[in-house]
Order: sequence, then structure tokens, then C-alpha cells
Amino acid sequence: MSRNTKFWAVMAVFQVLFGLAVFAITRDYYVQETNAVAGHPPMIDQASSAWPQGITETDMARLAPGVFTEATPQDPAQLSRQADEFFANRQYQQAANAYQQLLAFDPKKVEVHNNLGLTLHYLGRSEEALRWLNEGVAIDPQNQRIWLTLGYVNGQLGNTEQARKALTTATETGTDESIRRSAMQMLEGLP
Repeated sequence: MSRNTKFWAVMAVFQVLFGLAVFAITRDYYVQETNAVAGHPPMIDQASSAWPQGITETDMARLAPGVFTEATPQDPAQLSRQADEFFANRQYQQAANAYQQLLAFDPKKVEVHNNLGLTLHYLGRSEEALRWLNEGVAIDPQNQRIWLTLGYVNGQLGNTEQARKALTTATETGTDESIRRSAMQMLEGLP
């Protein structure tokens, strides 16, 4: 084997090992990021009924700017997956835009109101988030998940009584034990 061949063989092995090391390091980083997002109230996938009240055209315009760099999916299921992916990757503005577009497909989906409200809260637009969450509660007052999110956002804003009321409702509504446990833990953490 010539010196030149040995050099390139060593370089190839080095490149493979280097690539594996980079993969391991970046994989750990993204797994930690996903787990950090998972610590917040999860999003939902249930349908409901009634057009939201109190959402202004200004709200719609703020969410409508073209943030997507590629064509917007016309399939609600694909758009929903894309919105959830944006949320999981902490691309909250893109997620908010996608959730808004989902409401154009079906304005009665409480889970989209929930996800949009939580996303807006993470964008620092908590008052707007509360409006969307309250609209979702008006659509389906029996939806356990949206009560949990409403309680979480109110708690984060220091609205203790509103948080307590929403979280208590989340413990008394629905049958999802994980939501009930989360609501009880949040209630215990309130002042």
C-alpha cells in the first residue's frame, strides 16, 4: 500500500469517527430540547363546535404574515403536522401562523385554539393567548386540555384566582388522568 493510499484510508476512518461524534453530540442536544418542550402542557387532538367570538381582524392580520418560506400545505393534516413540528422546534411564530391557517380550515377545533393560545403565550403575547383560550373554552367547556392550558397561562401571568378556577375545572372535567394529575400539580404550586 502506498503512502498516499494509507493517508486517504486514515482520513476516511477519521471522517467517519468525526461524523459519528458530531451526530452523538447534536442528537443529545435535540433530545434535551424536545424534553424541555415536553414539560409544558401538551397539545390536543379533539374536535368541537362553534365559531370563535372576540377574535379581531387585527389578531388575524398579526398571524397572517408570510413566515413560511415554501408553499403552505392545503391538506389540514399536513399543516397540522407542520404546525406541531414548528412548535416542537420552538419556532413559535411559524407555529402560530400554521395554527391560524388551521382555524381557517375548521374554526371549531378546540385543540387548535389550545395550541395557538399556548404558542402565543410562548411568543410573549399572553393577553392574546388568553383570548384564544377563552374562545376555545366557549366552544367546548367540557374539554379538559384547554382548561389545563388556560390555568397554566393564567398562573404564569400571576392571575392566581383565574388559574385556580381553570385548573380546578381541569381536575373535574374529562377523563384523562395525566391531565388531571398535571392540573393538580399546578394547583399545588399556586400561591
